[in-house]
Amino acid sequence: MQSDAEKLFNRISFGFLLVGLISCVSLTDEVSKKESSSIYLQLGVRYMDLDKLEIAKENLQIALTKDPDNVQVHNAYAFLYEKLMDNQQASDHYERALALSPDDWSVQNNFGRFLCDRGKYKQGLTLLLLASSTQLNDRQWIALTNAGRCQLAINSIQSAKSYFEQALLLNFAYAPALLEMQKISFQNRDYPEARSYLGRYLMVGVYTSGLLWIAMQTEFALGSPAKAEHYQQLLVEHFPLSYEAKQLKPVLQ
Repeated sequence: MQSDAEKLFNRISFGFLLVGLISCVSLTDEVSKKESSSIYLQLGVRYMDLDKLEIAKENLQIALTKDPDNVQVHNAYAFLYEKLMDNQQASDHYERALALSPDDWSVQNNFGRFLCDRGKYKQGLTLLLLASSTQLNDRQWIALTNAGRCQLAINSIQSAKSYFEQALLLNFAYAPALLEMQKISFQNRDYPEARSYLGRYLMVGVYTSGLLWIAMQTEFALGSPAKAEHYQQLLVEHFPLSYEAKQLKPVLQ
């Protein structure tokens, strides 16, 4: 027969085993929730890319329910609310994401751009420069381009140009920075440089009405009417209802 001490020991051992099993189940359940949240996050982002915002919101809501402290879910949710033009909800989710992970460069970049777009230039630029300076960010050129746009909004052209140039040093073919440099070069009447940036952009980007308008004006300024007419024709064909195309009507009539 077991002694009282042995019985007590067995009970304690069983108790520890039971606690251990409960802990394992709890831990497994927690991991499962996080993995599930990640799946719904990916679905939400995918539906956002497809512009199916209602379905995106449903998936992000499930992701958030499963893991309320998931930084990237809050980040994605904030971006969704930007698309839905709900600035307060977007700001709340960006702030929550930043509170959860102050050094997350993705959140810093998105929130910084959001703030600059809404006139909070100083706060926005501070976050964008943090995002562009961390070595953990393997796409620093995005934050630098957003910083340049933030500076353009306050008419700080030289500072903006510096940020765009830094972005292009890191990624020679980054279309948004090339597009901004084409505009700045044209405004500075540096037409050869504007043509050069246009050529680089067209290797990686798609036509916009603004780009074709500047391209047309650039070629006229450089004494190349045939090229100018080519861009004019593209503008009329691809963007007949654009502001720029409407400016051509008196010329075409």
